[in-house]
Amino acid sequence: MLYETMHVAVPTVFDQQEDVNMEATSAHIKSLQKKGVRSVLISGSTGEQHSLSVDERLKMMESISESALHQMEVLFGIAAVRLKDAEKLAAKASETKLSGVMIGFPPYIRPSQTEAVAYAKRLIERCQKPVILYNNPGRTGFDLSSESAITLAQNENVIGIKDLGGPEKIQAVQNGLDREFSFYAGGEEGLAEKIRFGYNRLSSIAGNVYPVEIKQWLQQLLANETPDASEQKDIERMMQTVYSKNPIVRVKQEANLGACRPPLGMSSD
Repeated sequence: MLYETMHVAVPTVFDQQEDVNMEATSAHIKSLQKKGVRSVLISGSTGEQHSLSVDERLKMMESISESALHQMEVLFGIAAVRLKDAEKLAAKASETKLSGVMIGFPPYIRPSQTEAVAYAKRLIERCQKPVILYNNPGRTGFDLSSESAITLAQNENVIGIKDLGGPEKIQAVQNGLDREFSFYAGGEEGLAEKIRFGYNRLSSIAGNVYPVEIKQWLQQLLANETPDASEQKDIERMMQTVYSKNPIVRVKQEANLGACRPPLGMSSD
């Protein structure tokens, strides 16, 4: 079970040679913890996961500090084009004290619904952790159907799904399950509308820069409260800061987390 309604999707810090700097990544996680963040996602939805090799991600799992694992919900993103690579990550996750995993679907190859369900089932069985499914058709080219989501959610380790889609799909999954289920919004864009039609948790990007403010805004939305004029202006300012350009690039700039692996972060001529 995962208890926090918001986790922060943490960017991976790289050094000047583009190698993973887990020490700096961990330092950022500690700074978020001091600001009240109680759940983080590593190697997840910051657009960097598929630039990381399997070996890099295995080493990242090994490098997550014991103190973070004891004091926070720490989630880890698992996805790969090839099942055998994703299985290595899931097997490693099962050996750790991670709180849970986020299982993404293979990019570009566009599996069928049957193939995607089989892929996810294998990983769910391997990791034996609470699982959030990650549907992201805009990046992967694959869109999990509500029927497939219901099939996978028959396994009680599947506690939620990120970016399932619009209100019809949310309602279909709610109607198809007889237990509580979490629907995660991926990032803050359109968050108020998503909360209105059924999303109840947040995988936050802007929380890397504004953790206190984003958490407060989410709590207001979940309580069906409307921010006042001053709060709304602050929200618009934060959204402009993070989402005016590529959000992962902006987050790294604002939080002093180094550069992205090119082509991310390259300036136009």
